[in-house]
Amino acid sequence: MPTHYIASADELIALCDPLRHAPWIALDTEFMRERTYYAKLCLVQIATPDLIACVDPLALDDLTPLLDLIYNPQVLKVLHSARQDLEVFFDLRATPPAPVFDTQIAAAFLGFDEQIGYAALVEAVTGVKLDKAHTRANWAARPLSPEQIAYAEDDVRYLRDIYQHLQQRLEETGRQAWLADEFTQLVDPALYQNDPSLAWRRVKHGHQLNPKAQNILQALSHWRERMAQSHNLPRSWVLRDPVMFDIARRAPQTQEQLSALRDMDEKTAKRWSTEILAIVSQNNLPAAQPLWSPPAPLSPEQAQLCRDMASLLDATAREHQLSPIALGTRRDLQRLVLGSQDVALLQGWRYEIIGRPLLGLLEGRALPVVDA
Repeated sequence: MPTHYIASADELIALCDPLRHAPWIALDTEFMRERTYYAKLCLVQIATPDLIACVDPLALDDLTPLLDLIYNPQVLKVLHSARQDLEVFFDLRATPPAPVFDTQIAAAFLGFDEQIGYAALVEAVTGVKLDKAHTRANWAARPLSPEQIAYAEDDVRYLRDIYQHLQQRLEETGRQAWLADEFTQLVDPALYQNDPSLAWRRVKHGHQLNPKAQNILQALSHWRERMAQSHNLPRSWVLRDPVMFDIARRAPQTQEQLSALRDMDEKTAKRWSTEILAIVSQNNLPAAQPLWSPPAPLSPEQAQLCRDMASLLDATAREHQLSPIALGTRRDLQRLVLGSQDVALLQGWRYEIIGRPLLGLLEGRALPVVDA
């Protein structure tokens, strides 16, 4: 079976042009982002039943033929744990490619662990034990060693076998339709948009601050996201979470007060002090209402109901040979107990399998009996 290392425009066109008519391609990427906000795409691996290719983006001035193939809506893209790969492509074209098939998600619908890694799934399906020696390789360095290239090829070599195996089992179990909504959600552009004005929502434990400090924390989160994006820096290189919380809590008014904060490093204070102090000054007022709400406590009765629901969910998952998280999470159950109807458990195929019995439990009916 031919393998190719693509490092010229002519080679790229020769690879991509015939694949426009392929029903599916196995796809993976290697990228670096330890020092940047946006991932640096270093290698793209593609496989079909007939070939394996590694495309070197660092050697090519124009990736249009490759991106046109990946964004072709007639070609299914098969990936494992696709979220980060799709984010890389989102940053290139402001939308993720579609349609996709994520083998990690599909495996969870067939009884595998919900977070099963690629190597573990390869071994489970094919019996091949992959070499993990290059997991932390510097993929931006050139030239790539033959061992690195072989490692990268393996990331799509066995993805083909996994896809075909999972697809056959999904057909046998009639679960293809179950996955349709999952994959549609996976390519929703909103999933990959990092709007700076909403960055505060990703910050955890903001409820521990008073309303005034929450207001400052929200503004700092917004500013940090903008700086990280505009300077292409990791968020933590602009301002680490513990420092951001300390600033919000103490509201320093001067350079000296800012520099004296326990976790504030000299480089950060020197580079960003003017902006940070301005944000504190402009936002040192109580929020109109708390931005972060403390987690709602469960009463003893609600906690017991959550445990009963979890038992039902686990038993139902076993009955259907599913990973429990494919049905729902413990957080979903808590939200349901607290009155929310906006949970995946009550939508689509999940409603018939687990949502309806859970609602029966909420209404006080007896715990349904399922085969363990």
